[in-house]
Amino acid sequence: MTIPKKMKEKLKQNRDYRNFASFEIRADEENEELFVEGKACSFDDPTVLYSFNGIDYKEQIDSRAFEDAEMEDVIFNYNHGGKVVARTRNDTLELNVKEDGLYVKAKLDGTEEGRKLYEEIKGGYIDKMSFAFSVQEDSYDTDEHLRTVRKVKRLYDVSAVDIPAYDSTSVAARSFEKLEKEKEKLKRKKRKVKLLTKI
Repeated sequence: MTIPKKMKEKLKQNRDYRNFASFEIRADEENEELFVEGKACSFDDPTVLYSFNGIDYKEQIDSRAFEDAEMEDVIFNYNHGGKVVARTRNDTLELNVKEDGLYVKAKLDGTEEGRKLYEEIKGGYIDKMSFAFSVQEDSYDTDEHLRTVRKVKRLYDVSAVDIPAYDSTSVAARSFEKLEKEKEKLKRKKRKVKLLTKI
């Protein structure tokens, strides 16, 4: 069944996408089976999502964020699209939450697309990962301009990516800017109330 483009876009609207450029995917041939391993997410590690007027707006994932997350059927694919090449439901994808992050091991020999992706990872053409998720709970520190994702509601996919997705980052940036403005407005109101009560 082919999902119409409009429906795909609607499904993606309620998801956040995060790219991590500092990790490596390791390709390993075990018993002629094709495996890749990597780190899809680092915990308590502030990452700059975007900069505006000389200010860095950052995000970090809390080390307990995945404790109650829905992760029963997570897929592994390329750039958050295309064919599924591994998934938790058929035991070709393993997710392991450790102290410092979310680790991934995917068996890619089951499909032609998976074998091609394995070769591209092995050759060093693709060496980054990203994950798609929805947020259950978060907090925002206005002084540090830092959003902390406290609880992930659902993990949709972990993907091998070629270049961090600019469009996804800019969507997050717009929501951060709006949040920042609202927080600043609230701060000004509180200061005004304090001044009026002193008079």
